Amino acid sequence: MPTNTPRANPLFLSDQELRRALELLFFAYRDFTEEPDSILAQYGFGRAHHRVIYFVGANEGMSVSDLLAILKITKQSLSRVLSQLLREGFIEQLTDEGDRRRRLLYLTDKGRDLEALLSERQTKLIAKAYREAGAEAVAGFSAVLRGIIGDEDRKRFSNNG
Repeated sequence: MPTNTPRANPLFLSDQELRRALELLFFAYRDFTEEPDSILAQYGFGRAHHRVIYFVGANEGMSVSDLLAILKITKQSLSRVLSQLLREGFIEQLTDEGDRRRRLLYLTDKGRDLEALLSERQTKLIAKAYREAGAEAVAGFSAVLRGIIGDEDRKRFSNNG
């Protein structure tokens, strides 16, 4: 059940309120990644592997360059992670029939199983928090997150979602 907390005026946030938001984000991120991190460790994977698995699963058939644009990492960094995921059978890379130079990425059944396991845990946390906070808070939280991410990525999301 949501608690009645005073509403901060977003035009006049104090340093203390902003620092509290930073702290809440740090704790939320720690708890959001805790269980997936332990699952990933069983495979010898880290958060970079998780991000690759998540985005390839969410965008089946995406190109390596599209993935690089989303992750904003170097080709070298992606190559290390992607090579391991390919080698261990979590992702497959197919040649684009329309442009033979492009490589398209897909999760294998093994990759889909791992992505579902990781996402299930995180989705449950988000669903619980959303239920406790209520619809107005969910809309506000989404607006805040869109405000934090850069303009280029913000375009991926509509104003209502």
